Amino acid sequence: MQDSETRSKPRRSDATRAAILAAARERFAADGYERATIRAIAKDAAIDPSMVMRYYGSKEGLFAAAAEIDLNLPGPMELRMQPADHVGRSLVAHFLDRWERDEVLTALLRVGATNPAGAERMQRILKDQIGPVAAAVCPDPAEAPRRAALVASQVLGMALARFVLRFPLAVEMPREEVIDWLAPTIQRYLTAPNP
Repeated sequence: MQDSETRSKPRRSDATRAAILAAARERFAADGYERATIRAIAKDAAIDPSMVMRYYGSKEGLFAAAAEIDLNLPGPMELRMQPADHVGRSLVAHFLDRWERDEVLTALLRVGATNPAGAERMQRILKDQIGPVAAAVCPDPAEAPRRAALVASQVLGMALARFVLRFPLAVEMPREEVIDWLAPTIQRYLTAPNP
């Protein structure tokens, strides 16, 4: 009897954590970091606010967990298998796919622009995930961090214009046109000789 109780507790705990994270992601996406409250997130998750604090300790801790994002970028081997002059196009298409289907990324961008914890989270995600891509394809791996920062500036700039600020011309631009414009710049940042 006790074994089944012990086994069911982690399942309830996992379900509670999942409900909190899902509610937090939606609330942060809708309201941003500053306006989202623990009370509202708990209400959305149909739990007591004390449970949010129990699992995540603070709003910042909850945001950090909710904003844990894997960009699912192509790995170094996958990048080396495609033509070297196609990497920029592949990455721009990949980022557009992610921004179009993942509200958490949009929320993270909003929060990163106004909150130090959000900015730090965004910096870490981009450093840890774009950095290895740059190192895999750039002529000198020592330049990878600088090149990754340049790539991030382009993809974040377009994401801000298209998905957060919703500039009409950026929103209306067909996906292929966005790729056609950005891909050569991303390609140059990654593979061109150092100027």
